Amino acid sequence: MERITESAIEKFAIELLEKQGYQFIYAPSIAPDSDTPERQSFEDVLLMERLQTAVGRINPSIPADIREDAIKQIQRLNSPELIANNEAFHRMLIEGIRVGYQKDGYNRGDLVWLIDFKNPENNDFFGCQPIYRY
Repeated sequence: MERITESAIEKFAIELLEKQGYQFIYAPSIAPDSDTPERQSFEDVLLMERLQTAVGRINPSIPADIREDAIKQIQRLNSPELIANNEAFHRMLIEGIRVGYQKDGYNRGDLVWLIDFKNPENNDFFGCQPIYRY
């Protein structure tokens, strides 16, 4: 009987996600010191260019500066309690991010979505194998 390892489980999970349409990239490929960096430091959790592109694609009717304000709300999650940050981010994913702006002289409230639930192909399914640093 073959021994189950963390590596085997990780490989299995990656294969399942790829079958569902996720793009998989090995983390060192997008590291700050790589040929194709997508973050400025290893502490960067958000891949900003991908996030900005996806938010623009999913919310084309929302002005660009308002979409940027919504992204800043994500960046400002700063509770000392990790669980509180996770719950707040989960709420943003599921319920959208509330924004307000002027349109045609009127105040308008709207939601900026991070996930397109109606058109899943509109989302950027991206998975990245972590770099373990001990």
